[in-house]
Amino acid sequence: MTWNIQWGRGSDGRVDLPRLLADARKLADFDVLCLQEVADGWPDLPGGAAGNQFRDLALALPGFSAVEGVATDLPGPGGTRRRFGNLLLTRLPVLQVLRHQLPWPADPAVPSMARLVIEATLRAPFGPLRVMTTHLAYYSLRQRLAQVQRLRELHQEAVAHARQPRPAEEGPFAALPRGGAALLMGDMNFKPDSPEYRRLLAPFPDATPAWTDAWTRLHPGQPHPPTFAPHEGPAPEAPYCCDFVFASADLLPRLRALRVDAATTASDHQPLLLELD
Repeated sequence: MTWNIQWGRGSDGRVDLPRLLADARKLADFDVLCLQEVADGWPDLPGGAAGNQFRDLALALPGFSAVEGVATDLPGPGGTRRRFGNLLLTRLPVLQVLRHQLPWPADPAVPSMARLVIEATLRAPFGPLRVMTTHLAYYSLRQRLAQVQRLRELHQEAVAHARQPRPAEEGPFAALPRGGAALLMGDMNFKPDSPEYRRLLAPFPDATPAWTDAWTRLHPGQPHPPTFAPHEGPAPEAPYCCDFVFASADLLPRLRALRVDAATTASDHQPLLLELD
């Protein structure tokens, strides 16, 4: 499951993490939960997010491993830190975790902040599975295109590692798997008809399995349902899809179902649930 939780702020303006997790559990007994817009120490955000949501969400899911992906880390009052980013929670064994800071080219015309992708290789029942979750730039096309290009490069690199494993060593040189078959999910802040979308899904010049939009694979000919702001009332533009699950081509035979929870109002985004065989 992937969900931009807007630090737990629902359409009623209230921050309520237990409500959000209850809605997630109603959707499925998930094995992997990828969250974006997780906050730590931001009381001034709308609705307030003064506490450490990375910690609170992890504690609320006993039996799950929590992988933090802090993209923004700024000074707070009294020597504290204010952090913002992504969180991956899973009950599957975690083999290896990498955190990749994404490009942030200067774009002085718009607000922007640092972005990061979590990469975790999990031991799925069918073998190593690389799960990546991220939240791309909102205001800047230039930054999104640079971030999409980096995601493509990271996928190529990971596939090469999976196909050409390094020698087994001890300590930090230990050769743990870096899964080849992969999922990339999160709030991409682009639409299905955008140049960023087309660039991400473009074929690779080598034998790297290309990314495929799981929605179009499982729902051919059906438009993407809106995932952003369907319950927010009057807005500058109509609700649209900007949250996706992409699967590498070698994982496509395992895709079974993908659905969007259109009912929950626990965030300004809707969660997506993917099922794999």
